[in-house]
Amino acid sequence: MNTEFRTRIRAALAKETLQIALDANAERRVKGRINALASLPDWKERRQQAHAIRAEVIEHLEEYLEKFTSNAQNNGVTVHRAKDASEAITIILEISKDSPLRAQSTQRIQEESLGDLRVLRGKKVLVAKSKSMVSEEINLNHALEAEGMRVVETDLGEYIVQLRNERPAHIITPAIHLRRHDVGQLFHEKLGVPYTEDIPELTTIARKVLRDVFLTADVGISGVNFGVADTGGICIVTNEGNGRMVTTLPPIHIALMGMERLVRNFDDLAIMLSLLARSATGQKLSVYTQLIHKPLDNQQRHIIILDNGRTKLRDSPLKESLSCIRCGACLNACPVFRELGGHAYNSIYSGPIGSVISAGLFGSEFVPLAQASSLCGACKDACPVDIDLPKLLMRVRAGQSPISNLQSSSNGLSPLSTFFLKIYSRVATHPELFTLTQKFAWLGTYLASPFSDYVHLPAFTGWGYSKDLPKFAGKTFRERYGSRQVREETTSYFKHEHVTLSVSEGSLPRKSETLRSQQTLPQSDMERTNQFIQELTAVHGHVHHTEDPTQAIVDFLQSRNINQIHLEPNVLDEAILSKAGITVSHEPDPALRVGVTKALCGLADTGSILEADGDGSPLQASLLSEIHIAVLHESDILPSLENALHLTGATRSAVFITGPSRTGDIEMSHTIGVHGPKELIVVLWA
Repeated sequence: MNTEFRTRIRAALAKETLQIALDANAERRVKGRINALASLPDWKERRQQAHAIRAEVIEHLEEYLEKFTSNAQNNGVTVHRAKDASEAITIILEISKDSPLRAQSTQRIQEESLGDLRVLRGKKVLVAKSKSMVSEEINLNHALEAEGMRVVETDLGEYIVQLRNERPAHIITPAIHLRRHDVGQLFHEKLGVPYTEDIPELTTIARKVLRDVFLTADVGISGVNFGVADTGGICIVTNEGNGRMVTTLPPIHIALMGMERLVRNFDDLAIMLSLLARSATGQKLSVYTQLIHKPLDNQQRHIIILDNGRTKLRDSPLKESLSCIRCGACLNACPVFRELGGHAYNSIYSGPIGSVISAGLFGSEFVPLAQASSLCGACKDACPVDIDLPKLLMRVRAGQSPISNLQSSSNGLSPLSTFFLKIYSRVATHPELFTLTQKFAWLGTYLASPFSDYVHLPAFTGWGYSKDLPKFAGKTFRERYGSRQVREETTSYFKHEHVTLSVSEGSLPRKSETLRSQQTLPQSDMERTNQFIQELTAVHGHVHHTEDPTQAIVDFLQSRNINQIHLEPNVLDEAILSKAGITVSHEPDPALRVGVTKALCGLADTGSILEADGDGSPLQASLLSEIHIAVLHESDILPSLENALHLTGATRSAVFITGPSRTGDIEMSHTIGVHGPKELIVVLWA
C-alpha cells in the first residue's frame, strides 16, 4: 500500500463527520436491503439466474452488441461505438455542436445566475446531465466545459458535489460524505439563498434552480442501466425525476452506455430490476423505471457504446467484474469502505468492485486499492449477481490485470513488504520451518507485551497507527489438536444445542416452501387490487376508489382550488370538466399544477403504474406537474413487472412510476418531491 493512499486513509479516519455519515449509510442501506429482499422468497434463485445471465452476455458480448445495435437503429436511434474516452468525447461534441440551440427559437432570459456560473444564454450549449458513472469515468464535464459548453448535473447529490468541485463519494449517494450544514452553507454561498439546514427546504431550492435548466437545455445526457438486445431499447432507473427530464425535454438526448450493460430480453430485465433497486436503495422498484425505444417528436436520440478498456478486461482473469450492475451494495457491506468512504480511493469507482475495475481499466496506480480489503466476503454475499469479489481482489493483488505493466510491477507494495512476502512464502511452504518460526514469533510477541493479548505493530509497517497484532499461540495447532482434551472440548462445543453458526448479512434465512408456493398462487382481482393499494400507499402514493373518475377528479380539484389542468385526451369527460369551470390543456405547460393521465396498467406487487408516450404528451403530464393524477381501471392491475414489460415494446418511451419523486441524497433523509411530482394520486375505478 503506497504512502499517498495511507495518507488519504489517515485523513478519512480522522474526520468525525465522515465517520458518522458512513456509519449511517451502512446501517440504513444494509437493513433496507435485507428488508427488501425478504419480499422475494426466491431471491437466492434469482441471484443465481442473474449471475448466469450476466455471464452469458459477457461471454458472447459482441453477438449481443450487434443485435442491440441493429434493433436500436431500426428504432430510429443513432448508435455510436467509442473505443476510449477521447473518442466518446469527440462524438458528444459533434452531436452537441449540431444542436438547434433553443436560444435561437425561444424567448429566453438573456442572462442567468446559477451560483457562480454566470453565462449568456444563446452563446453556450446548455447540457443537462442525469447521473452517469460512465460520464465520470471519461471526465466528460471538464471536456465539454473546455469547449465552451455549460454542463449542469441535475441529480441532487451530483449537483451538490459539482458545486463543491468534487467527485461523487458513492455510486448511489454521491454526497454521502456531507452533512446538512455543509449543504446549507454551500447553497448559501453558491446560490445566494438564505442559510438553512432544513432538508426539505434545501431540496425545494434545488428543484427551483434546476427546473429552468431542464426546460431550456439544448442537450440531455444520461447513463444507461441496461440495454435490451431483443428490442434495442434502453432502461434507465432513477428516483428524483431528473433522468426522465433529460431524456424527454431536450431536443437531443445522448445516452452513455458501457458496452457490457446488456441483457438479452425482457425476462432477463425483469430479474435484474427485481434485484437492482432492492440491493441499491432498499426499494422494491425505483420511483422511475424508464424503457426508451425511439426518439420522441422533434427529438434526436443517440446511444454511445463505450469500450474504454472493457474488451481487455473481458479477456483477463478479472472478466467477472464486468457483470457488475452498479448497485453499490458491496460498498455498503464492506467494513473498509465504511471507514474510508469513496474519496479515499481516489478513483471514479470505489469500494470492493471499484478496487477491481479501477486496476483493470485505469492501470497499476490503482492496484494498492485491492490491498485495502479484509477479504471477509461481505461484498460477495451482498452482490445481487453473485460476483466473487474476494477472488478478484486476490487476482488484482497478484498482478493479474489486463494492463500489461502490472505483470512486472510490485503491485503497489513497498520493497520491504515485497521482501517480507518472499520470505514468508518460502517459510510457509516448509512445514518444519514454519513450526519453528511460530515458536520464535510467540516468544518475540510475548516479550514485546507480556501483560496483553495484543502487540502494537511498528508504524512503518503501515498498520501501526490503527491495528494491533494478536500474539502467536505458544503451541502450534497440531500440538494442541493432538491432545485428547482439546478433541473432546471441540466435539462437545459443536454438539451443544445452543450453538448456532453465524450467517453473514447477505445470507438471509430461506423461507419455507409452503410460503414460496403461496406466493406463486394466482390472485383474484380483489386480491391484486388490495395488494396494489397497500403497496402504493407504502411508497407515499394515494388511491381514490370510485365508480366515476371524472367526478372524483372534479371534487379533488375543487377541494384544492385548481381550475386548470394538463389532460391526456380521451381519459375524462371534458364536458363535465368544462361545466365545473375547469380549463383543459392537451399541451405541456410547466405552470400547471396538475397533470391527468391514463395508466396502461398497475403492478400489484410494487404499487407501480405504467405510463407511455402518446397524444397529449402524457409523459410530460406525469412529470412536469406538482400533482400527478393517474386513472386506472381495476382490471388493468397485473401481478408484477414481468407481466407488464412486454407492453412497453410497442411504445417510443414508457415509464413505470412507483410513488412520487423522492431523494435521500442529504444525510439519507427521505424527502418527497424533487424534480418530478410531489404527489401521485391514482383514481381507481371499476
